[in-house]
Amino acid sequence: GANSPIVKSLIEAAEQKKQVAVLVELKARFDEENNIYWARELEKAGVHVVYGLVGLKTHAKMTLVVKRESDGVKRYVHLSTGNYNTSTAKLYTDFGLFTCNEEICSDVSEIFNFLTGYSEKKKFNKLIVAPINTREKILSLIEREIRHAKKGQAARIIFKLNSLVDPTSIAALYEASTSGVKIDLIVRGICCLVPQIPGLSENIRVTSIVGRFLEHSRVYYFLNNGEEEIYLSSADLMQRNLDRRVEVTFPVENAKLKSLIKTSLLNTAIEDTEKSRILLPNGRYVNSVRVFNQDKINTQENLMNFVINQAKKIQKKEKFIVRKKF
Repeated sequence: GANSPIVKSLIEAAEQKKQVAVLVELKARFDEENNIYWARELEKAGVHVVYGLVGLKTHAKMTLVVKRESDGVKRYVHLSTGNYNTSTAKLYTDFGLFTCNEEICSDVSEIFNFLTGYSEKKKFNKLIVAPINTREKILSLIEREIRHAKKGQAARIIFKLNSLVDPTSIAALYEASTSGVKIDLIVRGICCLVPQIPGLSENIRVTSIVGRFLEHSRVYYFLNNGEEEIYLSSADLMQRNLDRRVEVTFPVENAKLKSLIKTSLLNTAIEDTEKSRILLPNGRYVNSVRVFNQDKINTQENLMNFVINQAKKIQKKEKFIVRKKF
């Protein structure tokens, strides 16, 4: 954005003799002019600025901090489905993961080395990276659900994304449906998959949430016979994301966080009665209709209330700690 506090902090860090490297995507939609300006300001401050790989747009959102602590050097990583943009952060719904998991931190380090030309590593511990292996990995996870369904085991897929266009991914979802996998797709924008067609997609339901905020998070859920897996991503299932962009898909492994995403976001979005539209086989959308005894469910309001309540709990806890200390 035009007034980015993150960039200002990076400049301040460089001025305090910290080693700072930043990848600036000059082809960022709506932000080209701002990014050119900030790239020049970063370079003036002594920041190592790179502009990505030729032929690929960098769409991943990553931050790596390496810090010397009393017990040695430690790495911290933030990964996000949304941009580091102060304007869109107020308008879009997104998820971020802050972690010091060594394998994830190592992967992010390797990706930065890859983007700055210091590494050609194409295998990662935890992260799924486009254009290297994202389509392949998503297809393998869908195939695993198909195998579970054919064995009579618990199988389900829930995807929340902005657009579903990639023909190979759509074909895999059709196959999963015909194999008995129940599939819920929460697609805010373009969806080229046709749901509820007998013999092809009768097990697929497609909805779209259009509310106060722009739905922007990408979430990939696999039931995996009870061993649930959830991935957050910067990538939609489109050819441009899978083949022509640098994207990062990352796992959520903490059981509490997985449960939070499943119940507070995915299940709520599927059951939304206020801002949800249902895609019909003819390509038309109809508003979700609440039956007379059904509770009102508004995904975005529920999430806002949840965050407000969590913030109040944190504030209360912090006040208690301060009182106890003094």
